[in-house]
Amino acid sequence: MTEERAIAALEAAGIDFTVTRHGPVGSLAEAAALRGIEPDRIVKTLVVRRGQDDYLLVLVPGDRQISWPKLRALLGVSRLSLPPAEDAFAATGYERGTITPFGSSHDWPVVADEAVQGTISLGAGALGVAVTVEAEDVIRVLGATVADVTG
Repeated sequence: MTEERAIAALEAAGIDFTVTRHGPVGSLAEAAALRGIEPDRIVKTLVVRRGQDDYLLVLVPGDRQISWPKLRALLGVSRLSLPPAEDAFAATGYERGTITPFGSSHDWPVVADEAVQGTISLGAGALGVAVTVEAEDVIRVLGATVADVTG
């Protein structure tokens, strides 16, 4: 089960976290209410393709979107895309909506938007399962690059 893989990776990282299981939700606001946090504290993990079999994970607050010009400038590339769901699964081992940088089947670079701060909630490898963790710990253990990549 992918939830166990994500939680095992968090445990191995040695950071504090709390697991929340609330089942499927219909909106960001509903997920935030069930997790007891504000919507901007939910952080999406997006798989971004740089090239053939070349991906990165981008951590974005739930109420924001990637700014493609900012991300391209940061990475020094002229083209990026969101891959189809099957490619995102192949790159991470997680289905869309459950992707987390912890326990991914590949060790992709991570970029965290500069707004990813404080106590956050990340997906944990299964629908309706999340972890509450400190952004500082996530960024540190993943070696994430922090930059303004949202609009």
